[in-house]
Amino acid sequence: MNFMSAGAIHETAEIFARNNYGKVLFVIDEDAYQACGADGVLEPILENCVVSRFVGFELNPKLADVQRGIEISQELNPDVVIALGGGTAIDLGKLIGSLSVQSSTARDVIEGHAMINRNGPPLIAIPTTAGTGSEATHFAVAYVGEKKFSVAHESLLPDFSIIDPQLTYSLPPRITAATGLDALCQAIESVWAVGGTDESTGFATEAVGIAVANLVQAVNNPNAESRLAMCRASHLAGKAINISKTTAPHAISYALTSSYGIPHGIAVALTLSPMLAYNADVNDDDCADPRGAEFVRRKIATIVKLLRATSVREACETFTDIVSKIGCPCTLAEAGLTTSDQLQKIVSSVNLERMSNNPRKTTSSALIELLSKPLV
Repeated sequence: MNFMSAGAIHETAEIFARNNYGKVLFVIDEDAYQACGADGVLEPILENCVVSRFVGFELNPKLADVQRGIEISQELNPDVVIALGGGTAIDLGKLIGSLSVQSSTARDVIEGHAMINRNGPPLIAIPTTAGTGSEATHFAVAYVGEKKFSVAHESLLPDFSIIDPQLTYSLPPRITAATGLDALCQAIESVWAVGGTDESTGFATEAVGIAVANLVQAVNNPNAESRLAMCRASHLAGKAINISKTTAPHAISYALTSSYGIPHGIAVALTLSPMLAYNADVNDDDCADPRGAEFVRRKIATIVKLLRATSVREACETFTDIVSKIGCPCTLAEAGLTTSDQLQKIVSSVNLERMSNNPRKTTSSALIELLSKPLV
């Protein structure tokens, strides 16, 4: 069940009253909790509950934090998990709640050696950013070392999503920009994804249109309308990739984040424009989508139109202009990645599953060439 409106955080009281939750595992991004104002609403609700708080975790979910959270959850045996914060907090809430009741180890499930075979406690997801859309997906990511894994199971979809734009009002421009770019890139990738359907394309195209119209204002001169719009774009993009999954820009982004510390949304945006141009040149020989190269070209044309452009080149320029206007690097070179060794490291760590969802096939050498172009 989703609640999206200014003040939606107050729906939490009704959820608790209706379900008689007594023991609560609270996964909290502490800085976000104090800054966004949710504490004034949630603390009175939790007064009569037994609450274990999971805090102090690193940005981007790490195996060690998942394991630490599982120990807390197993000791409490919660009736419900609340996850409040950005994508990291929500993904940790998903993983901790679910993996705490599995017979296999967290590492085995995360690395794909074991399956989720039972449902964890109900999850209330309360995002404080407008970007990841994690509250709308049945995925959760975790890093083991520098390697990023994605865990997928229907039970990971939150039971309740509280999407309150007022919780994003305190976000600084840099985080608003990075998370907003994540939403925009997710939506664009979903349009061209091999796994896309009519339903996911509907969610994705609406998300792109909303983000293109509102992201720059939400970063540079935010108001209530642009904040709500970006929350909606993020949620729709999450619903889109929940069906289609992501593609090449996300696959390439992981090394940019884990090895070079580039925030996730910015890392994805760095290769979105080059990949748009690359996918536009799809032909029958290198098309990965069984619906054919002409089908993919129609999808690219849809993206061009959504970016308010009349050609692929102009669409790429439009996207780059949005990135520039919100103060983010537009190329790998601007992000400080200029050597062939760095490019090789990025390409060698690409997530092959997500690359297979890209509509145009590629190779390591093609990726190196593609990523090198902006560096010239």
